[in-house]
Amino acid sequence: MTITVFLGSLLAAMALGIPIAFSLLLCGVALMWHMDMFDAQILAQNLIEGSNSFPLLAVPFFMLAGEIMNTGGLSRRIVDFAMALVGHIRGGLGYVTIVAACLLSALSGSAVADAAALTALLLPMMVKAGHDKARSGGLIAACGVIGPIIPPSIGFVIFGVAANVSISKLFLAGIFPGIVLSAGLWITWGWLTRKEQLTPPPRQPLSEIMASLRRATWALMLPVIILVGLRMGVFTPTEAAVVAAVYALFVAAVVYKELNFKQLVEVFQAAAKTTAVVMFLVAAAMVSAWLITVANLPQQVIALLEPLLGSPTLLMFAIMILCMIVGTAMDMTPTILILTPVLMPLVSAAGIDPVYFGVMFIINNSIGLVTPPVGTVLNVVAGVGRMRMDDVTRGVMPFMAVQFAVMFLMVLFPQIVMVPARWFY
Repeated sequence: MTITVFLGSLLAAMALGIPIAFSLLLCGVALMWHMDMFDAQILAQNLIEGSNSFPLLAVPFFMLAGEIMNTGGLSRRIVDFAMALVGHIRGGLGYVTIVAACLLSALSGSAVADAAALTALLLPMMVKAGHDKARSGGLIAACGVIGPIIPPSIGFVIFGVAANVSISKLFLAGIFPGIVLSAGLWITWGWLTRKEQLTPPPRQPLSEIMASLRRATWALMLPVIILVGLRMGVFTPTEAAVVAAVYALFVAAVVYKELNFKQLVEVFQAAAKTTAVVMFLVAAAMVSAWLITVANLPQQVIALLEPLLGSPTLLMFAIMILCMIVGTAMDMTPTILILTPVLMPLVSAAGIDPVYFGVMFIINNSIGLVTPPVGTVLNVVAGVGRMRMDDVTRGVMPFMAVQFAVMFLMVLFPQIVMVPARWFY
């Protein structure tokens, strides 16, 4: 009955068009009434304590870093370097998009920020070169999925806090899966464009490649600093977010000199607005998470899925399918916050490595960002690229299918994630 009250109140509130954060609060109130323990003081206390977390400080700083990179010229120089490197290959602009997405993912950790930058910079170029606009928009949207997987990642930060899992290990374990997903997109783009009779730009001379590399060096140093610092224990993920924001601000304002005071104010405002949305979601979800624990919901879920506990692979398949379904209707952050306290006891009972589960969980939720009808990244690409949502959805379908196939391959063979992860940490 408790599960019915939890899901029923949450889904009913969402169906009425109530924002997710307020739906979570209403869900918490409904659970409290059901358990005959309603107390406004407990509600307020959990709401405040939900966002009172040192690791969550990484969220605003990584978002600020992403805004600075897009405004201050770091993202553009990354794209220029990718263009010089692989732009001459047939279908080269698609490969440029994939390479640039990987590099940008190592800078900001935000799917929305990466997708917006890539759409603004590359979509007009791809259309001008003769590529189908829907397919190009679909590729850019699919590339946005890589943002929350290759570290630094806001998704890993939120999951690490909610599940009490090492954020540093999650960061390092996400590197190789992100590269594998990128390889899947590379192969898919090559297959889809194999019959296009487009003349690619001429190969850039080595001198131009080196010149673009020099221009992008300051931007490319950021992921190196973050990953080496995390690996060597110089700073925590939260401190890494501060390093990223300060470094991006220094490069944009002092080195590239493309960020003035007026733009800086706008950047801070944009980062603050996005942070406020995310942190209120986190705070509201923590109310539900506390009540889920008090109501013993995880144990009820474990009892329901007990037949699967003896087969971790089968259990992971079931969880991934559940997350796919949820991802069609819910954004990444609320999905992480709602499902993590329910699923983690189940994962622990089945003996699944929490770092491996975290990586797979974030991959699934990241793909959910391009899953219609509520794909956030699809909306960003459609808005920035001035495209119809239907066209972007049609274009992303083959790439999304490959990403799901790669994800299930990692479920069948966990070594794809864990063996390289142990090399890094």
